[in-house]
Amino acid sequence: MKTIRVAAAVLNQIPLDWKGNESRILEAIRQARLEQVSILCLPELCITGYGCEDAFHAAGTHRTAWQVLERLLPQTKGLVVSFGLPILYQNTLFNAVALVADGKIAGLVVKQHLAGDGIHYEPRWFKPWPAGVRKTLEQETGHYPLGDLLFNCGGVKIGFEICEDAWVAARPGSILALQGVDIILNPSASHFAFDKIRTRERFVIEGSRAFNVSYVYSNLLGNESGRAIYDGGALIATGGKLLAEGPRFSFKDVVVTTATIDVDATRMSQARTASHQPQITSGQPEPIDIPFAWPADVSSSAKASARLPWENSGKLKEEEFTRALTLGLFDYMRKSRSQGCVVSLSGGADSAAVALLVAQMLRVAESEIGMDGLSKKLAYLKDVPSNSNALTHRLLTCVYQGSANSSTTTHDAAEGLAKALGAEFYNFDIASLVKGYVSMVEDGIGRKLSWDSDDIALQNIQARVRSPGVWMVANIKNALLLSTSNRSEAAVGYATMDGDTSGGLSPIAGIDKAFLRQWLRWMEAEGPEGFGPIAELHAINAQAPTAELRPETSHQTDEDDLMPYPLLDAIERAAIRDKKSPVEVFQLMREAFPQYEARQLGLWVERFYRLWCRNQWKRERYAPSFHVDDENLDPKTWCRFPILSSGYEVELDELSVLVGKLSS
Repeated sequence: MKTIRVAAAVLNQIPLDWKGNESRILEAIRQARLEQVSILCLPELCITGYGCEDAFHAAGTHRTAWQVLERLLPQTKGLVVSFGLPILYQNTLFNAVALVADGKIAGLVVKQHLAGDGIHYEPRWFKPWPAGVRKTLEQETGHYPLGDLLFNCGGVKIGFEICEDAWVAARPGSILALQGVDIILNPSASHFAFDKIRTRERFVIEGSRAFNVSYVYSNLLGNESGRAIYDGGALIATGGKLLAEGPRFSFKDVVVTTATIDVDATRMSQARTASHQPQITSGQPEPIDIPFAWPADVSSSAKASARLPWENSGKLKEEEFTRALTLGLFDYMRKSRSQGCVVSLSGGADSAAVALLVAQMLRVAESEIGMDGLSKKLAYLKDVPSNSNALTHRLLTCVYQGSANSSTTTHDAAEGLAKALGAEFYNFDIASLVKGYVSMVEDGIGRKLSWDSDDIALQNIQARVRSPGVWMVANIKNALLLSTSNRSEAAVGYATMDGDTSGGLSPIAGIDKAFLRQWLRWMEAEGPEGFGPIAELHAINAQAPTAELRPETSHQTDEDDLMPYPLLDAIERAAIRDKKSPVEVFQLMREAFPQYEARQLGLWVERFYRLWCRNQWKRERYAPSFHVDDENLDPKTWCRFPILSSGYEVELDELSVLVGKLSS
């Protein structure tokens, strides 16, 4: 029995943070040594950070990355370690992984399949490497094998699939298996999306079974560069069985997951498989031989890495949302060196969700890393409080800004929630400011404004008047102002630019309103595993969503202004995610929502398309938002649409004709 202790490290890196990234890599190596690990897999592009964007095109980026790699070499004595970094070859940039054994670079494997859809833009910076091609990289310090490589490390064959390589049909692992590979390492930078972990688990476990290998998968962790959140979740499998699974959404900078694999077992599994037909040809490239002495006596057991209880919850989406957003917010706040977060708390669902996420991030962080760990992470703050209640009060500020149209219901709901969360709470009266602007404009244009003729202007001025005051609070505190718009509002432009969209970060702009309300009800009744519910949310959840911008006698609600939120979200998915025409969307909605008449459904579908086209400029101006599912509307990372278009005029005419026939 030939056993080897392997490990996958997840790292919370920062683009171009040379010293910080290096120190976290060193910490992963240190922890691996403590666990008597021989092979350590680090994440994709871990030296530079994955999200360097166009900085990858700077010559200094790949030069410095190589210098960091060389500094790390002496730290790998007695180990086999993979380091991700960009490589320039023939004036072309490649996404590569250096395999280092016992302090020496054995060679650099290059990514063959680039992630170029959705949130990823790798083809903008890198080129794919052709399968089966090997070249030599010439550096000042030596010449190194480069390309599609297999390593024979002390008699153990090690190959690579780099992130996207494992997501495609023609996986490099299938060729590696024909060459008798023993271990496949997968350094990844795989962003979080709801339930995506199940797909990762499948290709890791199935890869280990189909290729008859041990498979080691590492990933990034946290909010690395602003929008994407990485959930970590290292995986180690062998022969179709998951040996170890690292925790997800950790607030630690480094998490190392280990397992002991049996190389003889996977080799004999290949030998017993009738379909395994090895490549034995005279022209086949030989593996790169690396002298390496494996430890002779390795225990067959490693520290168990069990799935955390919340992973098996019947409310996985709610749990994932809570943990992804709290980690994303925490990293964004500390990496931007903000002195806390400010929320314009209206007493409604959206702002309540944002404030709740800020408070929850501190609860989750303290539960995992303790107040000492929090103090170290927030060392840039002056005088970090020593207890969690004082820290929440320091870092979360909520401001209720009532106008003449605001109700005591929303005020009391906002104040009650702020107190329950332990936030600092301010109550601003903006009625006189609104009146002053209205009077100024009336004097300027020479007439009175009325709700009959100036409805939108009178609504919007209230939202815009709220912006300067809450920005001022954020500036005074050197804090991060959080915008509270959701994805449903973004789709139809139901938000006031420079009003409720004001902020440096829009954390829930990627989440639909229907799910937000569902999540808030869950937080009121159950709450995340280990933390429990927050009863004070009842005052928020009991209300119908309303902007409260018209006089109270109008009984304004969001759904009266727009349409029922579940329907709006269904139309958005069909029209934008699935690219259906207005007629096709209408037909789908008739099947999904039979309770509504054809004429009413037709009006709502038409309203969606017109508002969608009219408000692309608003989506272009939203503050950065978190990517949490693959239905995002962010034009900078996911959903591109022209600011100016014909507005689907021909298609909507076709819809009108169809609805007319059905309604006659």
